[in-house]
Amino acid sequence: MSAESGVPTFREALTGMWARFNPEDLATAEAFARDPDLVWQWYQWRRDLVAAARPNPAHVALAAMERLVPRLTLITQNVDGLHQQAGSRQVIEFHGNLHRNRCAVDRELVEMDVSGSRRPPRCPRCGGLLRPDVVWFGEPIPVTALALARTAASDCDLFVSAGTSALVEPAASLAMLAQEAGAMLVEINPAETPLTVRADFRLQGSAGLVLPALASALC
Repeated sequence: MSAESGVPTFREALTGMWARFNPEDLATAEAFARDPDLVWQWYQWRRDLVAAARPNPAHVALAAMERLVPRLTLITQNVDGLHQQAGSRQVIEFHGNLHRNRCAVDRELVEMDVSGSRRPPRCPRCGGLLRPDVVWFGEPIPVTALALARTAASDCDLFVSAGTSALVEPAASLAMLAQEAGAMLVEINPAETPLTVRADFRLQGSAGLVLPALASALC
């Protein structure tokens, strides 16, 4: 979704000086324990990239749809906060949010200005190192986010999968959960995915083109 805003995907963000690293070198709890400064600096670099981005027409269209229908729940695997910036309110963040930080020890969120910091600050409560509030490899989806997403998927009339590979679990199973509960399943994607053969309708194209057209048709 956010690639159309110029935000590189997770693996695309391993460019320049970061090209010599594997994702597992920078996005695991073990990597952070081994070299917290290195991991922190990569996430600070990613935050700078996101700070320069703006919501694209797909983000804006989803926010507009939320105002047009009785209930719209947006489940995102993105961590950049662009959905909220576009105006979406009912957002379930499956993989956390790059703009937040939490303590690596007590796991509680910490409100602190970390701009310009090249080393992870200390938690004001326990002295542990702060880390980005995102889900790393090997970590579970936040319990609340997963429960809310499953509840929404199992109780919806229409499930739209937009701009996702439909490969990453447990997010990929949400569409199946919705369909098995009786929802219509629509896929928006320029390429085929494992979900394509199961979808009731497939709208081939980028989210930035298809979602604004859908929003316009609803008005």
